[in-house]
Amino acid sequence: MRPTEPAQEAKAAKAVVRGSERQLLLFSGRAHPEFAERVAQELGTGLVPTQARDFANGEIYVRFEESVRGADCFVVQSHTAPINTWIMEQLIMIDALKRASARSVTVVAPFYGYSRQDKKHRGREPISARLLADLLTAAGADRIITVDLHTDQIVGFFDGPVDHLFALPTLADHIAAGTGHAGLTVVSPDAGRVRVADRWCDRLGAPLAIVHKKRDKDIAHQISVHEVVGDVEGRVCVLVDDMVDTAGTICAAAEALYDNGARDVIVAATHGILSGPAVDRLKNSRVSRFVFTDTLPTAAATGLDKVEVLSIAPVVAQAIREIFENGSVTNLLDKL
Repeated sequence: MRPTEPAQEAKAAKAVVRGSERQLLLFSGRAHPEFAERVAQELGTGLVPTQARDFANGEIYVRFEESVRGADCFVVQSHTAPINTWIMEQLIMIDALKRASARSVTVVAPFYGYSRQDKKHRGREPISARLLADLLTAAGADRIITVDLHTDQIVGFFDGPVDHLFALPTLADHIAAGTGHAGLTVVSPDAGRVRVADRWCDRLGAPLAIVHKKRDKDIAHQISVHEVVGDVEGRVCVLVDDMVDTAGTICAAAEALYDNGARDVIVAATHGILSGPAVDRLKNSRVSRFVFTDTLPTAAATGLDKVEVLSIAPVVAQAIREIFENGSVTNLLDKL
């Protein structure tokens, strides 16, 4: 027996070394696979083959075709329409990974669903953004990567690390390259976006203006624009927002700017949700350019010459790399 003991010890040592190696695996749901593929290309890897299908009654089935045991898994799923379907699919994917002994599961949600329901405006209302964070936690998510949350407080809804990335550098630098810095005014479409607009001002060295509006609390998407605060006459106005849904708010704000003498209006928003009448409103608006990122699929508007889509995949991929290598996402954001 003694002659075989060293060989057994060497085999055991080799197993420990092999077990200490970490593996990054990237997964994509069916909501926006093109974005996940761009992230995979930036990381120099591929997506794990996944079976995903619906039963006749709408239930979702998911199975991964490779072992995930001991791997650091990143599940990419943007919460686009039909939003509840894709959120449920992501929850099922997380559950499957945890039950398959994944070392860690990171949710990559470029657009975080229900982010506008972050607080109670009136009695008997839910805080759905918190509910979604609880669902992700219950499913087994260890971490979240997301881009431009509607409000920063949502970071605190999840009991774990949240890497909140920003599209501002990508959008602002693109607009500055196309228009220059002279004659620009950054415009917040409402009082709630002033802090974000202020960061744009610092980046572009431009003054700030605000469109004062009032929303009818009993009628969805009903906007009444009152006045423009700030000097916009003869200037190129950059309207900045986190999302464009039905485009009612942003197009009304643009009209107010033109009525106050703006020479041109450019809209820059991270998430092009573009629901319902949005595409028609973009088409008929006097806005010269709408600039979005690819956090959501924008196929409905790709035929419009005035719509530009920039990829945020390099930023997301770099954040994934920093997390996997135990680097600093904060340092990454400081460099942007």
